[in-house]
Amino acid sequence: MRKVYSDAQTALAGLLRDDMTIMAGGFGLCGIPETLIGAVRESGVRGLTIISNNAGIDNVGLGVLLETRQVKKMISSYVGENKTFATQFLAGELEIEFNPQGTLAERIRAGGAGVPAFYTKTGVGTLVAEGKETRVFNGETYVMETGLVADLALVHAWTGDSEGNLVYRMTARNFNPMMATAAKTTVAEVERLVRPGDINPDHIITPGIFVKRMIHVPNAQKRIEQRTTRKRHATPAGAGEEV
Repeated sequence: MRKVYSDAQTALAGLLRDDMTIMAGGFGLCGIPETLIGAVRESGVRGLTIISNNAGIDNVGLGVLLETRQVKKMISSYVGENKTFATQFLAGELEIEFNPQGTLAERIRAGGAGVPAFYTKTGVGTLVAEGKETRVFNGETYVMETGLVADLALVHAWTGDSEGNLVYRMTARNFNPMMATAAKTTVAEVERLVRPGDINPDHIITPGIFVKRMIHVPNAQKRIEQRTTRKRHATPAGAGEEV
């Protein structure tokens, strides 16, 4: 089965519809499937539920879908860098389901593993636990969280072969591998496209069985969400000179 498509629009053809649930990999702006997100925007689908650690920033990543008001609900952990997100939420125009970050990761992993629910101590006694079932194990209270699954997962990988096997690079790995397993259909964008057999089997993180379609994005832009630098101090005149 051919998995490599010429562009993002072609790769997503027939997969997008209004009111669907989409998982989008990435952490901040690291490892986000930016090219695929752009194609979702161009498609014009609306009423989307997006599962993602965060919502990108204004004009970048998932932020572009918020600007066009294509998103109905976000299931996320952190959204503090997006002013558009805050504006829509405070105006009652966007629904939010907040999760502790580890809980969000485990909900996605559980969904991919076919686990419908699990218990965790995180959030017990806080707003996170309101309306949720709790149980006591060994004298400790735990709150039940449900697994998450999506209609479509969009992920970004460093290297992939034409069979869909994926390798992620450093922190860009983040939520991508677990999301690739937790959707009915997974579409990947890869920076390096190689032939089957070129990836050491021991290095494969997402087996190709989970990836239905993919595109090659050799010039993916690597954005920095917040650049923090140390101020340069002027070198005193004569410092370092030989006497």
